Parts: sequence; C-alpha cells; structure tokens
Amino acid sequence: MPPQLITGAQLWDGVADQPLGPRDILVIDGRIADIGVNLSAPEGTQRIALPGHMVTPGFIDSHVHVTLRPELEDKIFSLSSSAKALLGVEALGILLDHGFTTVRDVGDMDIHGYTTMDLARAVAERQITGPRLIPAGHLISTRGGHGDGEPLLGADSDPWQNSLADGIDEIRKVVRREISRGAQWIKYAGSGGFSSPADDPSQVPYSQDEMNVMVETARDLGIPATLHVYGDEGIRRALAAGVRCVEHGNLASPATLGIIEDKGVFLVPTQIAVIRQARLIDDDAFWTAAGKPPYVRAKYRRYAAQLMEAAHNLAASKVQIAFGTDIGTFSFATNNAGEFAEMTANGISPLRALKAATSVAADLLQQPDIGTLAAGKAADIIAMPGNPFDDITVTERVDFVMRGGVVHRTPAPA
Repeated sequence: MPPQLITGAQLWDGVADQPLGPRDILVIDGRIADIGVNLSAPEGTQRIALPGHMVTPGFIDSHVHVTLRPELEDKIFSLSSSAKALLGVEALGILLDHGFTTVRDVGDMDIHGYTTMDLARAVAERQITGPRLIPAGHLISTRGGHGDGEPLLGADSDPWQNSLADGIDEIRKVVRREISRGAQWIKYAGSGGFSSPADDPSQVPYSQDEMNVMVETARDLGIPATLHVYGDEGIRRALAAGVRCVEHGNLASPATLGIIEDKGVFLVPTQIAVIRQARLIDDDAFWTAAGKPPYVRAKYRRYAAQLMEAAHNLAASKVQIAFGTDIGTFSFATNNAGEFAEMTANGISPLRALKAATSVAADLLQQPDIGTLAAGKAADIIAMPGNPFDDITVTERVDFVMRGGVVHRTPAPA
C-alpha cells in the first residue's frame, strides 16, 4: 500500500495527560513512521485530512463475547458452531466500526468447539474483517457454576461441555487443552454471576488449591490467567493464586481493592454491563427492553446498593483499570464505547478512562505494539469529531478507523 499522511487533527497519544495539539502522522507499511507538525511525505503518499477531529490510538476492549447475543442467551448453547461463527463475524465488523482495533474475547459460547480461536486466526489471515482478536477460550467452570450450560439445555441434549472442570486433575487437563487449541489467556469462573440461572455472585466454587492449579498450569505454558468474579473471597483467592487480571470485581471492598493495587493486578470493571443495571434497577422500561429473565433483575436488586458503593470505591482507588464492556451479554446494537460515559458517571476521570482503553489495556494484554501513538508502533489509529476530554460521549461517534495501516472507515463527506 502507498504511504499515508493523516493531517488536520488534534492528537492524543494514549499516554499524555492532555491532547498534544495539531499533529501529522505518517504511516508506511502499516506502521507509524513519524509524528510531527507539517511533515513532509514521500511521493505518491495518500493524504487523509481530518479537520475538526481528535486522533487517538485505536481503542481496546478487553472483555467481549463475540459469539453471544442477549436475545439468544437461553438457547445459545444449542446453536451450532457454524451459527456461532456467523455471530462472531458480525460482531467483529461492528466492533471495528466503533473504533475498537483490538479486542479480547473472554468466553467462547461454543461448548463443543473452539470458534473464537478460529475467528482469531481468520482475522489474522485477513479472511474476515475485524479487530485484532485475542481469544481467552472458554470460561472454565465447575459443574453447576457460572459457565455450565447444562441448566439451559434440554434434558435430552448432549451434556458434555469442553470447559467444565472439577478437581485438580480435571482442571489441569482442561487448561492444557484450551491452550493447545489456541487460547492466549485462561479465564475461569471464580464466583457465580448475575446472568446464570443456577448460581449467585456471592458463591465461590473453586477452592484455593484448585485456583492455584488453574493459574500455575497456565503459567507453566506461558499463558496468563484471569477470572470472572465479583466479591472479596473469590478475588482474594485469585490474587493469592497469581492471576494477572480480575474481570468485573464489582463487589470488591476497599480493602480488597487495596490488595489488587498493591499486587499490580489489572481490573476490568465492565460497568456498562453491571453498574448501569444496578443504577437502573427501578426502571421498568429499561428492563423490558433488556429482555432479561426475571431472576437476573432479582439478583441485581439484591446487590444494587453494594454495586453502586463499590463503583465509587474503585474510582477513588489507584487500581490499574483496563477497559472492558462484556458486550454480547448486551446487544451489539449498543455502542460499547458507552463504557466511557458509564465510567465517568461513576467518578472515573476522562483521562483514566481513555488510558484504560489504550495504553493500560495494551499493558494488560502484553501487546507493546499497540495502545499508543509513536514512531515504530502499529498504525492502529482512530479519530472522532470532537475532544473526548471535554465531552467523553464523542468516543461513541468515531468516524475514522485504521488498523495496521488499512483504512476501514472514513468520515462521511460534508
């Protein structure tokens, strides 16, 4: 492809405390060659003018479910692998369109196959269009736990599921199998959840020894571990086991947040999927539109006050927050960039929220090539018509997207 020169926009590099002002970006062979003012460019360079825009690193969503849809939640496990792959292709196109150039899928809903690993390979080989996809395989779960699909299956359905593991020997076997199939993270259910019918967010299904083996087995194969969890006991066991990341953590006490901070562990709070539902617990119109089973709302009602308090405690902490939305548990018709507004509504500063989706998320995912704009980095570049430091909702109006130097979206002609 010819060199590209992006001009006319303000720039924030993913690190600075504020925008850096007008900058040009020269892209050659899919990488940022230079950033500066009034850059010269080689002959034949394609010029991309973005007046009135803010250019930032491509966003990173560290918690997505591309093979899940809320309207299919009660029958998702009965769909074929092909059907889930088609859901994934659709989701990846939407996420890239919204400015997310990298995503981590943390729960393949194909309980008999390995669809997200196949999707990741297809994106990498440019067989399909989408963000860079980092697969965490399936949610490893105890039987009867948050990741067990059997309660949603008919009595005559095949109960075998590739991600169920009880006891140390079975955990080792499942972790090794996930990694052999291409999982780049291991994720397990360290507590119950709100959306699952047979458990509760307060329950902690895995013992300390089981969590230790889960994380150790992954670590021995060079793979980091994370977990679905809400409350203190599950989080503390996971921290003792050595996880790199905590997903949700929305019932963590200030003391537990302090331990997360001290250990340098990342937290992905998925506030648009969790805290928003707690805040809107009495909004009948919201819950009717959401189409969730009654037990989901009942659980949120039980924990609503704790969830809201914990969200404000997180904002007051110095925990490393990485951006993640849990999209797939809510509709892909909702722009997952709405997480930015949710985070700031709960007391997180715009700068911290923006870093969470760029440089901090890249650190979490151990992807040094992305998350910041600098010479030599991958040309994952997006732009939005306004300044997110002044109006965070402009993140929901991204209209220029480049991933690896390939332009996916450009602003509509004026």
